[in-house]
Amino acid sequence: MPVITSIDDLRHLHRRRTPKMFFDYCESGSWTEQTFRENSSDFDKIRFRQRVAVDMSGRTLKGTMLGQPVTMPVALAPIGSLGMQNADGEIKAARAAARFGVPYTLSTMSICSIEDVAQNSADPFWFQLYVMQDTGFVDEIIERARAANCSALVLTLDLQILGQRHKDIKNGLSAPPKITPRNAFDFATKWRWSFGMAGTKRRTFRNIVGHASSVGDLTSLSAWTAEQFDPRLDWAKVERIRERWGGKLILKGILDAEDAKLAVKAGADAIVVSNHGGRQLDGALSSIRMLPSVVRAVKGETEIWLDSGIRSGQDILKAIALGADATMVGRAYVYGLGAMGEAGVTRALEILQKEMDVTMALCGRRTLREVARDILLVPRDFEGDWAENA
Repeated sequence: MPVITSIDDLRHLHRRRTPKMFFDYCESGSWTEQTFRENSSDFDKIRFRQRVAVDMSGRTLKGTMLGQPVTMPVALAPIGSLGMQNADGEIKAARAAARFGVPYTLSTMSICSIEDVAQNSADPFWFQLYVMQDTGFVDEIIERARAANCSALVLTLDLQILGQRHKDIKNGLSAPPKITPRNAFDFATKWRWSFGMAGTKRRTFRNIVGHASSVGDLTSLSAWTAEQFDPRLDWAKVERIRERWGGKLILKGILDAEDAKLAVKAGADAIVVSNHGGRQLDGALSSIRMLPSVVRAVKGETEIWLDSGIRSGQDILKAIALGADATMVGRAYVYGLGAMGEAGVTRALEILQKEMDVTMALCGRRTLREVARDILLVPRDFEGDWAENA
């Protein structure tokens, strides 16, 4: 077993152990991938202020997200097709998150269904909703999430129209994957992944097949998903879903201060500053660059979380220092899942926690309540003139 000391170590192992089409699905953005790259590289522009001769004992990263106690300000973000990174991936991620003490979010486009995860994980989890044109399906899946005791609904706002990811098209991405000579060779060299997939019945989108009208097989599933994302999603529909759900509501995909204000008006209990990991609007600013303007607009009116680009505990601490109340991580834990299954998700969380704790200490802070912008050195032009003139 290789020595794993960083999220990047998990990424390299993930790449070696997972078929190319599924690693590429994780490690890609839309069009030129500019936003995908800058989501991470913009964190590097921010520096920490080292402080010394302060009491660093008794540190804690504990806090709450929507009133739920967490061991650190992190939730596992919803990831589509997660169960193709590793067999039964959603169940494994949910279990690891529950044991570690952080929330897990199940995607509408998951391989394991809501019921699969509920039956195999003791703790409540969150459910992420994509709004489809089939309102009957939307209403039913909300009720299924309620029946599964999901404790919050994460409504994604930035996927009304699917951004093009060149790698997915070139790889012929599908779930389950099509058996071609190239794929067969790739699968044969990824024996851990292949044995795992051979041992599970969960290989397609089980939240949809058998639930959506007229979707009973892979052919009808492909046609349904190609046309179902609702391009007419607006704030009126957000309000309808909020009323239908009736519980804690998280609005994900906010990247503009004006939209943050509208999200608060719509009754969001939390908003997630996110550009879908650079997988939608290529050329948009990174989430960490846009965070300060959102904080100025709505701080104190709703919880503000940051998603997209986080690859270390230091990135999480930078987001908290810039005003985020918490974060969501995606690729960081997917690398762990693809590399080592459930144990890999746990290892990813351990790495993030240790990096965050040590960095906080070396900045002279012992609790997250003490973490503020003054632990950072931020370039004067970090937000950019375009952000100030918006």
